Amino acid sequence: MCHFSLGRWRPLGAFFCTDFDDLLVRRTSGLHYHRNLPKDAAPSFMVRALGDPDGANLDRIQVIKGWLDADGKLHERIYDVAVSGDRKIGADGRCREPVGNTVDVANASYTNTIGNATLGGYWKDPDFDPAQKAFYYVRVIEIPPPRWTAYDAKFFNIDMPEGTAMTVTDRAYTSPIWYSPN
Repeated sequence: MCHFSLGRWRPLGAFFCTDFDDLLVRRTSGLHYHRNLPKDAAPSFMVRALGDPDGANLDRIQVIKGWLDADGKLHERIYDVAVSGDRKIGADGRCREPVGNTVDVANASYTNTIGNATLGGYWKDPDFDPAQKAFYYVRVIEIPPPRWTAYDAKFFNIDMPEGTAMTVTDRAYTSPIWYSPN
């Protein structure tokens, strides 16, 4: 299990690698970060995240897969595992609809009327190649809250220069889980 947190945002989360013998008998490997996956079987993961009770709700959970091709070139691909609201994940593994934005920049505030307090899901690598080295990690994304520039603009009653970012998208990452064919 991998726990993760980043900066002021401290979500509680779990990232498990599972080994399913069949749909009725489940055996959880419970691999910890910096561990290698079992050989030859497509990895599957159970993920769960709980947002900071004093922070913004969660937008989505993603698995990021990286792998080396036959020429030694590094590739990465993002897969959405769980998304908030009624949004759907497409056949390509991505949710194309944004979560939205409730930020009131002038008052440096936001509401948790979008997103979810918790998210979770199951994901199995659809493109697994047992001959390729690979790594997997989870990224959890919050809904946008005001950025520090919005708080400063309100507190000092000033206008920020044009083009200044006034919202931020906070993220948390797990440590990777590795697959090595040899």
